[in-house]
Amino acid sequence: MAKQLQAIRGMNDILPEQTPVWSWLEDNVRHILSRYGYREIRVPIVEYTNLFARGIGEHTDIVEKEMYTFSDRNDDSLTLRPEATACCVRAGLQHGLFHNQTHRLWTAGPMFRYERPQKGRYRQFHQVSVETFGMSGPDIDAELILMTWALWKKLGLDKHVTLQLNSLGQPESRKKYREALVAYLEQHKDALDADSQKRMYTNPLRVLDSKSESTQKVLENAPLLHEYLDDESRDHFERICAILDKAGVAYEVNQRLVRGLDYYNRTVFEWVTSALGAQGTVCAGGRYDGLIEQLGGKPNVACGFAMGMERLVLLLEACDLVPESVRTHVDVALVTFGDVEAYSMVLAERIREQCPEIRLLVNCGGGSFKGQMKRADRSGAEIALIIGEDEMRDDKVTVKSLRSDEPQVTCSFEELVAEDGRVGRLIK
Repeated sequence: MAKQLQAIRGMNDILPEQTPVWSWLEDNVRHILSRYGYREIRVPIVEYTNLFARGIGEHTDIVEKEMYTFSDRNDDSLTLRPEATACCVRAGLQHGLFHNQTHRLWTAGPMFRYERPQKGRYRQFHQVSVETFGMSGPDIDAELILMTWALWKKLGLDKHVTLQLNSLGQPESRKKYREALVAYLEQHKDALDADSQKRMYTNPLRVLDSKSESTQKVLENAPLLHEYLDDESRDHFERICAILDKAGVAYEVNQRLVRGLDYYNRTVFEWVTSALGAQGTVCAGGRYDGLIEQLGGKPNVACGFAMGMERLVLLLEACDLVPESVRTHVDVALVTFGDVEAYSMVLAERIREQCPEIRLLVNCGGGSFKGQMKRADRSGAEIALIIGEDEMRDDKVTVKSLRSDEPQVTCSFEELVAEDGRVGRLIK
C-alpha cells in the first residue's frame, strides 16, 4: 500500500474552517495600511542567494542555518525568501524607486526558514512587511509604531500586547559598544552557553538575545548599549519617545533588544505578548539606513517592520477576539424538493444580482428535504429559502429563520429582497 501523501513538515495547510479568520485579519491590516497612505508592492518568492547573504548578514542564524537554498539548471544559487525587506530594497534598486523619492510600501505572503517547527514558528510562514524609504526623521519611526497601535485597537489586541523599544545607534557607536561587550563576555566565557560563545565573536549583540539562564545571569552586569549611543541617535530616540508619550502609547525601553538581522541601526522595536508562551513576538522592526547602500545603491534611509500572520491568528483566537460572524461563510441557504432545479438556480442568481453582499448557498446534488435542512443549519446561515413545486407554480419563496423564532412566511421575490424583506434585512 502506497504511503499517504503528507505536507512537508512545518509547511501547513490553512483549511476552509480557518481561512475566514485569515481573510478577516488581512482585510483589517489592508484597511489600516491604506488609511496611512501605504501602497502594495509584490515581490518574487525566489531570489538570488547573495541578496540575503549581503543584506541579512552572513553570520546571522537565518543565513547560516535556516535558508532554503538550491541551484537551478544554470547552476545559479537561488533561495526561497526568508524575509521580505531585502526583496523590497532589491526591487527599489532595480526599478529606480529611490532617486529623490520617498515611499511607503507594504507586501505580504509566504516566507521560508528551515527551523524546528513549533506552535507559532513554522518553515513556511506568512508575513506582512511594511517598508518606508527616503525619510530620516523620527516621525516616520513613530508613525510605524502608531500604525501598528491603530491595528491592535481595531483588532481588540491593545490590552494583550506590549511595546518594547531600543536604539542601536549608528555603526561607529555600535562598534565601540561591541568591543566593550566582547571584552566583558571574554571575562565570563565559561558561563556562556555554546551558541553565545560562538556569537561572541561573529555577532556579539545577539548574545543579548540569548534565552540561556546562565548567559542572562552574566549579562546582568554587562555594559549597556545606551551608554555608547552617539548624540544624534540619542536625540532621534528621545524624539520618538516624545511622540509616543504625546500619543498615549505605552512602551518599555529594553536595552537588550537587538533584533536578529545585521542591517538594523538606530530604532528597533517589538510588540510582544505573554499569551503565546515562548513565541511572544507578534510584530517587530526598526530602522535600516545602511541596507540600500549595502546592496549596491546610493546611501539612503529606510525604516519598516514585519508581522507574523500565524502568530496574530493564534493570539486573536487565544484572546477570543474573532467575531463569530467572521467564521460564518453563508447568510442564506436555499433548499428544494420536487422538480424545481432550473427554477431554483435561476432564482438564486436573481437574488445574488439584486443583493450582491449576500452569501447564498444553493443545495446541489439532491438529498432528502430533512438532510438539506440539516446542511443549511450547519452552514451557519441565518435563513433558509425553501422552494417546492407549489412555490414554483406561484412564483413565491418560503422563508424559514434558522436562528430565531420568527414565523415562517411565503412571499414574492420583490418582498424577499426589499429593504424590509427577510433577505434585504440581512444586508443591514
